Order: sequence, then structure tokens, then C-alpha cells
Amino acid sequence: MYEVEVKFPVAERASLERRLTALAARMGEPIDQVDRYFAHPARDFARTDEALRLRRVGDDVAITWKGPRIDATTKTRREIELPLGSIPSELSGGPPATIDRWSELLEALGFRSVLEVAKRRTPARVPWQGAEVDLALDSVVGLGEFVELELLAREGEVPMAQACILALAEELGCGTPERRSYLELLLLQRPVVR
Repeated sequence: MYEVEVKFPVAERASLERRLTALAARMGEPIDQVDRYFAHPARDFARTDEALRLRRVGDDVAITWKGPRIDATTKTRREIELPLGSIPSELSGGPPATIDRWSELLEALGFRSVLEVAKRRTPARVPWQGAEVDLALDSVVGLGEFVELELLAREGEVPMAQACILALAEELGCGTPERRSYLELLLLQRPVVR
């Protein structure tokens, strides 16, 4: 599957929320997410345009690999995500399988933790052009407010999915897309060490 995604900075969240209400968007409850990104021991993910992350939402942890972006407009890429869950300590005979324990495993295999991205995400689903577009209103620590529009598509469906989410973005008045990930934007803020 391909994740067809486009992200925009949000200047006026209340205005965007009014537009979403007018489009009959179904808003979910806000959730806190922590994404911990890792560098590969033998491959430069910045050069190959890949990402490996652990995501924690409550007690649940998932691992995700994101492949290189395949176009110049959206952030369309192949994505593989696997839930890792959380194992209660009484079943495993040890501590729960938290994001820290999974990080310890990856680091033991030679991966290096790069950065954490923390955000409060309000998920929504928007009926648009015969599809159910996943939308997220994100408040990202250190970056501000963003909106992400996303559809999952098979390879042959990617152009239709891109057209759908770009048309919705235009309807919402989103402006210029931001192709860089939250990780890339946060890394740009780091001082250069010489």
C-alpha cells in the first residue's frame, strides 16, 4: 500500500475547523503521539529518503518504515506499519514492552535514535469525491499547527488519490503544501555543530 499524504501549515485553526464542519467532517478525540525516529547503521536515511520510527499512542507502540517519496507534489510513499502493542509485565515475566524497550532493541541492533516528535493530533474523516479522506489537525511541539490529508492506495490508484486530496486541500483553502516531514523541519532548527 502507498500512503498518499499532503500536509499544510495552519495559520487559523478555528477557520479550518469551521470549513471541516461545513463538509460534514467527523472529528475524533485529540490524542497525544510520540514518534521516535532512528538512523540505520549502514544506510543514510536522509539520502535514501526513508524513515524508521516507533510511535507511541497511550500504551500502544507501532513500528513504521516509510519508503522514498515517489512524486514532487505530495508525500506519497510506500509504508509498512506493524503494531507492537504493549505486553503486560505479568505475562512476559519482565517490564512492559514500551517504546523505551523497543528503542533498546533497535539500538542493540545498531540503530541510533535521532529525534522525538511530540504532537497532539485531532483525527477526522472527511467524505470527499466518493472517498473517506483521513485528516489530522496536528499541534507539533516546536513547530506549531498543521493539517494532514491522507488516503491509502494501491499502486494503480495513487494518481486518483493524489487528485482527491489535493482537491480537498484546495476546497479547505490550505495554501502551499509542506513536503518535509515534522522530523526534517525539527532537524532544520538544530544548531549546526562544527
